[in-house]
Amino acid sequence: MDMRFKGAARRLDDLDLPRLGASIGVGEDEIHAFLDVETSGHGFDAQGRPVILFEPHVFYRNLAGAARAKAVAAGLAYAKWGEKPYPRDSYPRLKAACAIDETAALRSASWGLGQVLGENFRVAGFLTVQAMVEAMMADEALQLAAAVNFIAANRLDGKLRKHDWAGFARGYNGASYGKNAYDIRLAEAFRKWSGIRDTPPPPAPVPIPQPPQPNGSTPTKAEPGKAGVRRGPFSGSLSGLWAAVLAPLVAAILSLFRKAPSLFRKAKP
Repeated sequence: MDMRFKGAARRLDDLDLPRLGASIGVGEDEIHAFLDVETSGHGFDAQGRPVILFEPHVFYRNLAGAARAKAVAAGLAYAKWGEKPYPRDSYPRLKAACAIDETAALRSASWGLGQVLGENFRVAGFLTVQAMVEAMMADEALQLAAAVNFIAANRLDGKLRKHDWAGFARGYNGASYGKNAYDIRLAEAFRKWSGIRDTPPPPAPVPIPQPPQPNGSTPTKAEPGKAGVRRGPFSGSLSGLWAAVLAPLVAAILSLFRKAPSLFRKAKP
């Protein structure tokens, strides 16, 4: 794992929200509200790294034996949530934790727009936590897709559709959601976004303009697969087989007429 934690850092496209929201039956207002409360709508920090929160109590439960003792001694792990305040930047802690146990450390941070905990990499749609982190580094759309997968896997999509903010907050953020007024903030953010016009759908393809015809007529649309080939003199009245037989015969007669027109004149009595 690259300890710089920097990838392509692609931002969300406007259409990613309605597209991913539709996959769980919600509109972009619900997705906007969720993102506002989780990460204020930003998946990358000022350095282009995924927004993270390293959780020492999660690191503690992902370790055992000498590795756990080492992490505790370094102040990187403790048994209960909230024992110490979180620093403003989690990356120094994460990098130090990776030096003890990379997989356990990556599992112990919440990642990206949806702040999906690394422990949940499988339900987020990844085979390994390393693969999840690589996706978090690459693209906000992948960050949001991971959160949507988690929501669906934990059957929270119905609560989001019903605007059961407390039920959704409990399932997504844990039983202590009330300490941060998670449900209230969700409801307020949804009201805000409900008053903002949704992203318009992509425009329909523009027809290719046709060049003007010499006689002012409108060009005929070619049949599928015909590539606009002009119809031959026999195509309307004869089948392809007879056209293939008669066309060379007619051409030979015309050629002979041009070379020896006297052969075709009516004989004098």
